[in-house]
Amino acid sequence: MNSQGTATSNSSSAAVGIPDLSIVIPAYNEEARLPRALGRIRDYFSNPRSPFSLDRIEILVVDDGSTDWTPRIVEEWSRTMPSLRLVSNGDNRGKGYSVRHGMLEARGRLALFTDADLSSPIEELERLLIAIEIGNDAAIGSRALDRSLIFVRQSRMRELAGMIFNGFVRAFTGLQFHDTQCGFKIFVRDRSRRVFEQQRIEGFGFDPEILFLAQRHGLRTAEIPVRWAHDAATKVHVVRDSLLMFGDLVYIRWNWLVGRYPKGVRANSPDAIADR
Repeated sequence: MNSQGTATSNSSSAAVGIPDLSIVIPAYNEEARLPRALGRIRDYFSNPRSPFSLDRIEILVVDDGSTDWTPRIVEEWSRTMPSLRLVSNGDNRGKGYSVRHGMLEARGRLALFTDADLSSPIEELERLLIAIEIGNDAAIGSRALDRSLIFVRQSRMRELAGMIFNGFVRAFTGLQFHDTQCGFKIFVRDRSRRVFEQQRIEGFGFDPEILFLAQRHGLRTAEIPVRWAHDAATKVHVVRDSLLMFGDLVYIRWNWLVGRYPKGVRANSPDAIADR
């Protein structure tokens, strides 16, 4: 992929001022990690060889009720980085809510969400873009397809918990992905908007829900191996959050059975509301 090809394919969106790419970063008390992530994103898209230029993207940091300097950091960086803007949840709602909020606020032709630690380097975007270019509506990063790409591994306990959870994901949702929890996913925004409109899970268990909804609405989704590094500062508690995420799988199944994921209509349309 090259920048010339991208510019040609996106000429219509550029003409009307629509960004080529939105990057959504959910953030809760990320004052320590956020400056490094923003710097890496800025440097990457400032390179002429990157798939999009810095002035053709937007970066949305979704502040999830942080009690540290996260909002102030975003405001300060935005003075020299016009593509950056702060989106506030007000209160602490959870990662799933933050991703949903950011994806619905996004204006780009494509919308990527990534963790504030950039555990998958921003350069891995290029792997996902190839999958989009060949006709997929979404592409999700995966740690499980090629573990040689993991350059800092999780503890054995965390890896085992992830494998067990993936088995439950398959059983409860029918999804056949090897890794639903990697926080590096891109969507063709207009085709996937109803997925995020219908998303209900606000915590860490939201990933299987949006992938289930994408499948339900006929979106083509590719799973792509990406480089990834575990960050010891992760906010996911392996026991507590695993139990909560298992409950979320039950909730997904229940929502589907009682018709809370209407097919073929927008989630906030009269038809959808009547179907609930």
